[in-house]
Amino acid sequence: MSSKTVLSLDSEAVFSLKDGINFKKSPDDGKCYIIYKENGELKACKNQCKHQGGLFIKDIEDLDGRTVRCTKHYWKLNVSTMQYVNPPDSFTQDELDEGGLQLVEVIVWDPWLADPQDPQELQEGEVTVTYLTHACMELQLGGKKMIFDPWLTGPAFARGWWLLHEPPADSMERLCMADLIYISHMHSDHLSYPTLKSLSATRPDVPIYVGDTSRPEPLSKGSLMPFSCYLRQIDEHLRFMILKDEVHPELDTCIIVEYKGHMILNTVDCTRPNYGRLPHNVDLMMSDFAGGASGFPMTFSGGKYTESWKADFIKNERKKLMNYKAQLVKSLQPKIYCPFAGYFVEAHPSDRYIKETNTKNKAEELNALIKKSAPGITTWTPKPGAVLDLALALMSPSRKAITDPPSGTNIYKDSWDFDLYVDELNRAITAEIFKHKSWIQFYYIWAGFKNYNLVVRVIETDEDFIPIDNGYNYLVDFMDLSFPTQRPTREHPYEEIKNRIGVMRHVVKNGLLWDDLYIGFQNRLSREPDVYHHRFWNHFQTELPVAGPDWDLFLQQVSSYQRSAEPQGIQTESVSASTLSLKKADCTVS
Repeated sequence: MSSKTVLSLDSEAVFSLKDGINFKKSPDDGKCYIIYKENGELKACKNQCKHQGGLFIKDIEDLDGRTVRCTKHYWKLNVSTMQYVNPPDSFTQDELDEGGLQLVEVIVWDPWLADPQDPQELQEGEVTVTYLTHACMELQLGGKKMIFDPWLTGPAFARGWWLLHEPPADSMERLCMADLIYISHMHSDHLSYPTLKSLSATRPDVPIYVGDTSRPEPLSKGSLMPFSCYLRQIDEHLRFMILKDEVHPELDTCIIVEYKGHMILNTVDCTRPNYGRLPHNVDLMMSDFAGGASGFPMTFSGGKYTESWKADFIKNERKKLMNYKAQLVKSLQPKIYCPFAGYFVEAHPSDRYIKETNTKNKAEELNALIKKSAPGITTWTPKPGAVLDLALALMSPSRKAITDPPSGTNIYKDSWDFDLYVDELNRAITAEIFKHKSWIQFYYIWAGFKNYNLVVRVIETDEDFIPIDNGYNYLVDFMDLSFPTQRPTREHPYEEIKNRIGVMRHVVKNGLLWDDLYIGFQNRLSREPDVYHHRFWNHFQTELPVAGPDWDLFLQQVSSYQRSAEPQGIQTESVSASTLSLKKADCTVS
C-alpha cells in the first residue's frame, strides 16, 4: 500500500473551518471531501457514500450538525463518529489521515503493475470476444477459450428474472468446449444452476474460477482465487486476476484478463471494484449498466410509496446510474467499452406490474452518452452471437472489427419454459416439514439472527400476493427470537413481508438466501417506520449459514405427541399448487 495527499489547506483555510461539518473540493481534480471540526480536532473523509457512491449534502433534519445525507438513497452518515446512522448498524466510513494542513489517503496498490508486460502485436482472429447473453461472454485468447458468467437457460432469482436475449443455438456447446470459466459471484444470473447442471452432464471437469470471498461455497469444487495477484500463467501469454468489491467484499468480484500484454477489464456488478482503483487505457472494458436489480421500490407499499413516487424515484436512479457509468468509463479511458450484464426481463405474466414499473437503462443510450463526452472511446452494443475482433479494433477505428449475427437472427426471446421451473419451485409447498408448525422456530434458530429490535410478520400468499386462508401467517420478534401471537407492547420497528408460497417454501426448505425473494420480486413489503434495516436484510441475503437446515433431524424430533399437540389453526396438508389455483402461464409471450 501507499499514500498520497488528496487535499492541502493553508493555515488560513484551516483557521476558517467552522465547528461541525465542512464541505471541501480539491482544486486539482475536483474530488469532494468532508471535514468535521470539534474542539479544535479534525476528522475527514471522502464525500462519497459507501453504499453506491452518492454525494453527501447537509442533512436538514440534523439539529446537532453532525450528520450528512446521501443524494442517491438518503443514507445518513454521522461524520463525528464516521458511522452510518441510516440504515443503522451498516457501514463505517473510511477516515482520511489528517496531517495538520493535509488530508492523506491510503492507496491500495495497483497489483496489475507488479509484473507489467508490454503489449505484443495481435493477429486477426487471435483474440475475439463473443457476446452470448446477459453477462455471458466467450473470450478466444490464442489457443484458450474462457467464458464469463454462463447463464444460458432457465430463470434467475427463483422465477423473477428471465433472459431477454436469445442465446446463440450453439451456446451450450460453446460452454462445454471452454478451457476455463470465471463466475463473478453467487447471484443466480451469474451462477446459474440450470446452466451448470447441463454443463456437468458433459464437462464435469472444466475448471471454474471464483474469487475467495466469504461465500464461495456454492462452487466449493471450483478453484478459489486469492485477490489481487496474477494466477500463474494459464499458458505462455494468458493470465488473469480477480479483484474484490469494496462495498460488497463478501459477494462481488471483477476480473482483469491479460493476453500478450493486452488487458480486458470486466467489472461485472461491482459497486466500487478494488476500492475505486482500476487500470486505465485497457483494450476492452465491460460493466453493468441497466439498474433494476432490486425489489426497491417496486415491491413496497404504504406511506410515500405511491405509483408516482416510485416512477420518479426509478427515473432519477436510472439517470444517476447512467451518468455514473459514463463518467467512470470516461475517467478510465478504455479503447473499447461494452455495456452488458443487464439484459434480463420480468417475463412471467404474473410479474407484469414489475416489468412495466421497473424500467431500465438502454445500452444504446449509455453508449451515446459516452461518445458525447469521450468521442475517442469505441463503444459496442452487443447482440447475441456478435463477435469483436480485438486485433482489428486496435488497428484502426474505421476497420470493421465487429461481426453482427446473420440477418434474421432472433435477438430477443419470445418464449420461456415457465411451467417447468415454476412447478419445480412449487413442489416445496407439500414438503413434509411444512405439516408441522414448529418448522418456523427450527428455521429461524438455524438462520441465527437475533438481538435486534425488529418484529417481522411473514405471510404466505398466492400469485397475486393475497394471503392464503390455510397458509402460514406468523410473527418473529428478533429481539429475543420469539414467535408471539401478537406484536409486543414495547416500542419496535415492524415489517410485513408477503411471500409467494412456492418460492418462500423452496427457499426455506433448501436454506437459500433471501435474494430469491427480494431481488426476484417474489414478495411485497411494508414497514413502519420507513427505515431500511441493514443488519436484518444483510444477514438473510448474505450471511445465512452455509449448510442448510437439517430437516431430517427436525422430522426425527417431531414426536407423535408434538404432532398431535400442534395448534390446529394452521394446517398445510391441503395446501398444494392445485388448491391454490397457482396460475399456469402460456410459455409464449407476444
